[in-house]
Amino acid sequence: QVQLVESGGGLVQAGGSLRLSCAASGRTFSNNAMGWFRQAPGKERELVAAIAWNAGTTFHIDSVKGRFTISRDNAKNTLYLQMNRLKPEDTAVYYCAASLGMWSTSRNGYHYWGQGTQVTVSS
Repeated sequence: QVQLVESGGGLVQAGGSLRLSCAASGRTFSNNAMGWFRQAPGKERELVAAIAWNAGTTFHIDSVKGRFTISRDNAKNTLYLQMNRLKPEDTAVYYCAASLGMWSTSRNGYHYWGQGTQVTVSS
């Protein structure tokens, strides 16, 4: 059974940092794109960052560029999101996702999902 388990969320003051991790089990994703999505109350789930199978290509949405960094360790089957200079508008449930392909920036391109971890940024 494939599982993606996020950790590292929590409550932090504006300007602070958090590092999210996503541990995959049940199969390897070393040949698959992975991504982080987030969903704030009353809003659609949106892609935050994506990383290609070999980490050669990454994508970050404009609102997090320069503050968030996606990375992966294929040997550990683990995905990361380093979040610095957090803002209250970053408050959301963050989801890890894995694609069946080598690259995708579309929500529809992701087949496996974690259960989510809450990130709350206070002002």
